[in-house]
Amino acid sequence: QLNASDDRGIDIVRGPILSFASTRTIFKKGFKLVILDEADAMTQDAQNALRRVIEKFTENTRFCLICNYLSKIIPALQSRCTRFRFGPLTPELMVPRLQHVIQEEGVDVTEDGMKALVTLSSGDMRRALNILQSTSMAFGKVTEENVYTCTGHPLKSDIANILDWMLNQDFSTAYRQIMELKTLKGLALQDILTEIHLFVHRVDFPPSIRIQLLIKLADIEYRLAAGTSEKIQLSSLIAAFQVTRDLVVAEA
Repeated sequence: QLNASDDRGIDIVRGPILSFASTRTIFKKGFKLVILDEADAMTQDAQNALRRVIEKFTENTRFCLICNYLSKIIPALQSRCTRFRFGPLTPELMVPRLQHVIQEEGVDVTEDGMKALVTLSSGDMRRALNILQSTSMAFGKVTEENVYTCTGHPLKSDIANILDWMLNQDFSTAYRQIMELKTLKGLALQDILTEIHLFVHRVDFPPSIRIQLLIKLADIEYRLAAGTSEKIQLSSLIAAFQVTRDLVVAEA
C-alpha cells in the first residue's frame, strides 16, 4: 500500500511496484493487491508506466487506485479499471454511527446538536466526528449553538438578525450592526452569504426580484473568491438587499 506521502514517481512504479506485481505467490492462492491511495497525485510519467504493469501482471495482481479527482487520472488508466464512485453519506447512514460513537464515549449531545453535526459535515463522516470531538472538548455539552460556535459558523439567530437589519434598517445602521456582529463572533462573509442564499430561496419574494437578488449574491460570492475586501463586499450585499426592499415596496 502506497499513500500520497510516499514517493510514487516513475522510479517507484518501475522498481518496488513492478517487482511486487511480477512475482507470484507460491503457497497461497488468490491475488496480490496493490493499493495506491490518492493516485491523482501521481505524475503523468508514473501513471503511464503503471499502465503496462497493470496489463502485464493481471493474472496474479490486482490494483486499487483511490483518488479525489478522476480527471487527474489519465484516460489510459481509467479504461483499464472499473470505476466505483462514493458520494457523500446521507443523514440516515451518519446518525446511527454518530450515536454509536456518542454512546461509547459518553458524550452529552442534544437532538438539535446532532442535527447541526449532520448539517455542517455535508455527508463527510470524518468531519462530523471531528466537529463532535472538538465541540465536546471545548464546551462539554454538544448543542446546536455550541457546534456552530466551535466551527465558527454563523448561528441561525445571527443570520435572522442580519437579514432583519438589511431589510428593515437604513444602510449605515445595518452596516454598523453587521460589522459589530462579524467582529464579535469572528464570522466570515462567505459563510454569511451561503446561509443568506438558502434563506432567499425560502422567503416569498416576487420571482423577478428574487432573480435580480440571486444574481447580485452570485457576483458578491465570485468577488469574494477572488480575494477582494470584505468590507466593500458587505456594503454591496446590504445595498443589494436594500434595492430589493425598495423594489418590493414599489411593486406592492
